[in-house]
Amino acid sequence: MKNVIKLITGALMASLVSTAVLAQDKALDLDALLKQLEEGKIAQSKDNQAREREFAAKVAEQDQMLREVAARRDQQLKNSETLERGFQENEFKLADLNEALNTRLGSLKELFGVLQQVAGDTKGKFQNSVISAQIPGRAAFLDELAQSMGSSSKLASIEEIERVWFEIQREMTESGKVTKFNTDVVEASGNKVAKEVVRVGSFALVSDGKYLDMNPATGTVAELLRQPASRYGESAGELQASNGELVEFGLDPTGGSILGLLVQAPNLQERIEQGGLVGYIILAVGAIGLLLALERLISLTLIKTKVDKQLKSKQINTNNPLGRVLKVREDFPQVDTETLELKLTEAILGEVPKLGRNLTIIKIISVVAPLMGLLGTVTGMINTFQAITLFGTGDPKLMAGGISTALVTTVLGLVVAIPMTLLYAMLNTRSKNIVFILQEQASGVIAERAERS
Repeated sequence: MKNVIKLITGALMASLVSTAVLAQDKALDLDALLKQLEEGKIAQSKDNQAREREFAAKVAEQDQMLREVAARRDQQLKNSETLERGFQENEFKLADLNEALNTRLGSLKELFGVLQQVAGDTKGKFQNSVISAQIPGRAAFLDELAQSMGSSSKLASIEEIERVWFEIQREMTESGKVTKFNTDVVEASGNKVAKEVVRVGSFALVSDGKYLDMNPATGTVAELLRQPASRYGESAGELQASNGELVEFGLDPTGGSILGLLVQAPNLQERIEQGGLVGYIILAVGAIGLLLALERLISLTLIKTKVDKQLKSKQINTNNPLGRVLKVREDFPQVDTETLELKLTEAILGEVPKLGRNLTIIKIISVVAPLMGLLGTVTGMINTFQAITLFGTGDPKLMAGGISTALVTTVLGLVVAIPMTLLYAMLNTRSKNIVFILQEQASGVIAERAERS
């Protein structure tokens, strides 16, 4: 049908062309036109036949390709069925082999499970043990063993089992030894230096009188940035310098928890700094009071010594209060008893301010110091409540500063007030004792004069 349509179309086009030619060229007649139409028809038929032959050839080629693809598909389906049957057969065989393996293993399967668990637990202990600083690489073997037994059905060999036992036994043995070894130590300044390190069992590492810490992740040994109290450092130095002698040494059986708390504990200077401005003022006032108390203590001690010498001597010496009071008797030998009494009272009253000098200031300091501590406490609590208002109570560190100021200033106030109170009581008693001696001797002089009268 398509060929017929093409033939008719070609004929019409040829006809139109011919008509146009006739319109342009009057020389052509009907016979020439018919001949041209026949020649165009023959040429069109040849072209159509050639296209039909080409199309038929391509159809045959496509049929051949389709048959080849279908054959390959059928072959793949057969291979798939064969592989599926083989997979199912292998699954049955594998199940039978696993059952046979479990039957033959018996109690050994439980043994290997326990071995895997022990290897995993021991690996963690070895990583955190200070013994690994001297004997590195132990945890790597246990890690490989635990992973290989957990990720596959691989069974541990006799050598591996014996090595696990050996490492555990070596850990137990080394935990009871105090040994020395050389290793790289990272100092607090950041420098890595080769040093002699003393290992105390599985509890501590010390070097040059300083405590060391081992990083489980990297296996490096480093000095603690903050060292415990000096007495612990002294014992560490004595331990390193000993040649087998018994040395007192503090052990941390918790694996570093107690040592960490000791290191974090603030020293005296840090506690004073926590008191803030109020704390420094309290200490300054306490220092002034202490200096005044020392001056009074020395002065009253010297005065008491001179008074005691005057009591034992009949010669009057004016370098002491008693001598100056007794000199009134010699200055007024002819006055009556009442006048002499007034003169002695005047002399005693002149000595009392000298004996009680600065005692009032010491007493005031003993009263003001706890009040200043209370002021610091209130200030610290105000800061704490402001932090709670701004940030809530989720982070205790935000409130630690205010609470530290509150508590430290209270402690500083009491530390100043208690000794100032005791010093005031002692100095006031000494001053009154000297005044009592003066009054006693003055009463004796008046009694003697009264008897003469």
